[in-house]
Amino acid sequence: MRVTVLTGAGISTESGIPDYRGPNGMWRRDPDHEKLVTYDYYMADPEIRRRSWLMRRDNPAWEAEPNAAHRALAALPDAWIVTQNVDGLHQRAGSPPERVLELHGNMFGALCTACGARSTTREAIDRIDAGESDPACHECGGVVKTATVMFGQSLDPVVLTRAVEAAEECEVFLAVGSSLRVQPAASLVEVAVRAGARLVVVNAEPTPYDHLADEVIHDPIGAAVPRLCSSLT
Repeated sequence: MRVTVLTGAGISTESGIPDYRGPNGMWRRDPDHEKLVTYDYYMADPEIRRRSWLMRRDNPAWEAEPNAAHRALAALPDAWIVTQNVDGLHQRAGSPPERVLELHGNMFGALCTACGARSTTREAIDRIDAGESDPACHECGGVVKTATVMFGQSLDPVVLTRAVEAAEECEVFLAVGSSLRVQPAASLVEVAVRAGARLVVVNAEPTPYDHLADEVIHDPIGAAVPRLCSSLT
């Protein structure tokens, strides 16, 4: 059975990584937090950049371990994992890297917005901790950011095209831990349904696409996904 999975922040909350929009999400606790991951704010304000690097430094993803849901998805043979997350937990759980499509990139790499020179997030954080307030590119002096897609940026067209193909070609499409409110990621649900896939939504709260689903599951993801995956193998 051909399975494609779209995962959002909700799949990683049981690994200790808070989501954005959930009941205890970062944006509900601190509405100003959104600026730290919004491209225009980041590029315009050195203080926002400093706070954004500190947010990355303190992100629980550095120490987080994959949970039961990540491991269950990794055990699905030949599944495509399309993730909105930047925490790398799918790969750490054992999903083949070539089958994981990171729509929003990965938080562990960094790049210069001017010349494209690549480095690591850890290097930038070390420079912050050593006293630099806004570490610039060593090559050209440009603004450095994590290799993630911030709000206001376009997705990598190659990655998005592969994700659309994975949605079109699957027999079952699982939407797990995503509010399905961020486009174009959420539109993959419609792509899959139009192509004839069975849709299962696993999320704590209702989503705008629940009416298209064959099944909607509100149970805790760490329990629901392994149970669901066992029925697909």
